[in-house]
Amino acid sequence: MTNQVTVWAPAPTKVQTLLDGQLLNMTRDGQWWTLPQPLRDGQRYQFVLDGGDPLPDPRSRYQPEGVHGPSQVYTPREPAPWQGIDLKGRVLYEMHIGTFTEQGTFAAAINHLDDLVELGVEAVEVMPVAQIPGTRGWGYDGVDLYATQNTYGGPAAFQQFIDAAHSKGLGVILDVVYNHLGPEGNYLANFGPYFNHHPTPWGDAVNFDGDNNSPVRQFVIANAHQWLVDYGVDGLRLDAVHTLIDDSEPHILAELSTRVAAWSQEIARPLTLIAESDLNQPDTVTPVGVNAGARGMTMQWDDDIHHSLHAFFTGETDGYYSDFGSAATLVKAFTKVFVHDGGWSSFRNQNWGAPVDVHSTHYDAASFVSFIQDHDQVGNRAAGDRLGHNGTDPNLQAASAALYLLDPFTPMIFMGEEWAASTPFPFFSDLGPELGPLVTTGRRQEFQKMGWHSVIPDPQSIETFQSAKLNWAERHEPKHARMLDWYRALLHVRSCLPQQGTHSLETTTMEALSPDAVIMKRPGLAVVASRSNTPVTVTGLTKSPSCTLAQGTHEIAAGSVTLASPGCVVLTD
Repeated sequence: MTNQVTVWAPAPTKVQTLLDGQLLNMTRDGQWWTLPQPLRDGQRYQFVLDGGDPLPDPRSRYQPEGVHGPSQVYTPREPAPWQGIDLKGRVLYEMHIGTFTEQGTFAAAINHLDDLVELGVEAVEVMPVAQIPGTRGWGYDGVDLYATQNTYGGPAAFQQFIDAAHSKGLGVILDVVYNHLGPEGNYLANFGPYFNHHPTPWGDAVNFDGDNNSPVRQFVIANAHQWLVDYGVDGLRLDAVHTLIDDSEPHILAELSTRVAAWSQEIARPLTLIAESDLNQPDTVTPVGVNAGARGMTMQWDDDIHHSLHAFFTGETDGYYSDFGSAATLVKAFTKVFVHDGGWSSFRNQNWGAPVDVHSTHYDAASFVSFIQDHDQVGNRAAGDRLGHNGTDPNLQAASAALYLLDPFTPMIFMGEEWAASTPFPFFSDLGPELGPLVTTGRRQEFQKMGWHSVIPDPQSIETFQSAKLNWAERHEPKHARMLDWYRALLHVRSCLPQQGTHSLETTTMEALSPDAVIMKRPGLAVVASRSNTPVTVTGLTKSPSCTLAQGTHEIAAGSVTLASPGCVVLTD
C-alpha cells in the first residue's frame, strides 16, 4: 500500500524528505507540505527543515529505532469485526504492557487474556503505548503520539492485541496523554507552535488555543480518531485533563466529546471517553450543552473513593490522605461520590470540588471509576509497594476489594492486584544521559522531604523495571491463590446482581457501624466490612447461605452477622 506524506510546518521556507539517502523536495500549500511521490508501507523517512538535522514525522505511526530515528510508513489494516461494548459499569483492568508479562510485549499479553476473562474482567485499560524515549517507561513521557512503542511490538502487534481481546469479548481502552509531551525526542516545536506559554507540572502545555480548525487541535483529535476508528479501540482514558489548558470555545474536551459521539454513530459501535481529573467536578461527566462547563466525558476516575478506602484500611493519613481515614469519609465517598465536594481540602489548603446530584439524569454511579490501586497510587509511592505489602493483613485488602468491586460505580482492578502480587510497581524510565540523572536525583530528594529514609529504587536502573514484572506463576501459591479465588467470587456476585437500577446513586446506602466498621447495602446485596478486632454485629439482614462470602472471623445466625476481626462478609438475597 502507498501513503501520501504530508506535514504541517508553517515557519520553514523549505521542507525536504530524506528517503533512501536522498533529499526530496516537498511542495508547499499554505502551512502544509506534501511529498509528490507516495511512499510504500515499510519505507523509512525523515523530514529536513531548512537544511537542518533529519527529524521524525510528527504523525509517525512507527518509530522502529526509537524517538530519534526515522519514521516508518504503516497503514493500519481494517479492524476485525466487533460489535462494540458499552464500558459504563463494566469491570475494567489496568495494565502496563511492558511489565504485564516477562516478555513485555503485546504478543505475550494476548496469552493471558483468557485469565482475565475467567476472572470476570470485561475490558482492559492499557497504559500509554505512544513511543517513549529509550526501551522502558510508564509511557507518560511519550513524544510520538501516533506511534506505537517499538519494544511492545509496534502498531501491527497492537492491532493484533486489540482483535484478540475483542475475539474474547473484552473491550480495549487506551490511555492517552494530551496535556504535555515528554522532553526527550520531542521535536514538534521545530515544526510549528505545538506548545504555548501555559505551564504544566511536566513542561509546556499543548497549544489548544484558537478556533476549531487549529492544526494543533486537529492533531490531537485526529490522534483520537486513529486509535478509536482506525485501530478499533473502544475507549480512551485521558490523562490529567485538569492540566488541559484551553481558553477557546468550545473547550477541547467538549469538542472531542462531540466528535467521538459522531464517530460512534458512523461506525455503529459505542465509543467511550474516560477522564482523569483532580477537579472533583460533576461537569466533567455532564453532556455537552447542558451547562457552560459541561465536558461530555463518559466517565471519570474518582480518587476520593480510592483515598477513602486506602486511608480507612491502612491507617495512612499523610499528604493527600489527610482528610481521609474515618468511617464517615468512607460513607460520604460511597454515597456522595466526592468527599471534597465544595468544602475545605486540607491538602490543597482551599475549598475544592462541587457536589454530585444523586438524582441527576445526566450521569449515574457508573460514570465514576472506583479502585483501590492504580499505576499512580502504587507507582508514586517511594518503593512502588502495593496494598498487600509491608505485612498488611490480607483480609484488609479483601474487605476493601469487596466494597469497591460490589459498589454501583465502574470498578477498575490494577494488574496483579487480584492475586495480591508480590511484585511492586515503582516508577521507572530510560531517559538519556542528560535527563536520566536528574530524574534519579529529583525523585530521591522528593521522598526525602516527605520523610522517607528507606531505599528508593533508582528509576533509571534496569533492575527497577525488572522488579515490576508480574510473576504469573505465584498465582498458584496458597496465599496468592486465596486472594485470586476471592476476586473471582466477588466478580461472580457482581455479575449476578439485579440490573434494574444497579448504577443508581439513590439505591446505594452505607452507614458506619462503629468507627472501624461499615455496611454497604445495594438491591440484593449487603457488605459488612471492618478493619478492627473489635466485634461488630448487624441484625435484621436477609441472607442465602449458598451466596455468602466471607473473609475474617465471623458468625452468621438467624439473619445476623458478627464480624470479630478485620475482614468482611458479603450477603446476597
